[in-house]
Amino acid sequence: MFGSLGFTELVLILMIVLIIFGAGKLPQLGEGLGKAIKGFKKSVHEAEAIEADAQAAVQQAAAPQPVTAAPTQNAPLNQPAGAAAQPAPRS
Repeated sequence: MFGSLGFTELVLILMIVLIIFGAGKLPQLGEGLGKAIKGFKKSVHEAEAIEADAQAAVQQAAAPQPVTAAPTQNAPLNQPAGAAAQPAPRS
């Protein structure tokens, strides 16, 4: 994971961190780092879920839509399909 860093280099880095932050701040620093990593992983997972949902929606929209039957009433073209034709007024 650390590539060419050996044991001596890691000990030196940890000693410098201990000197800079102090022994009292190290648990808080570790906790903050852990929360940051957890939040990052959560956001990546949510982004993947949103992307998968979007791809599913695109595939569903691309699927051929079933053809619906035309209404059986003889409604004029300017009225909606569900509207009934009005009878002519009698004089």
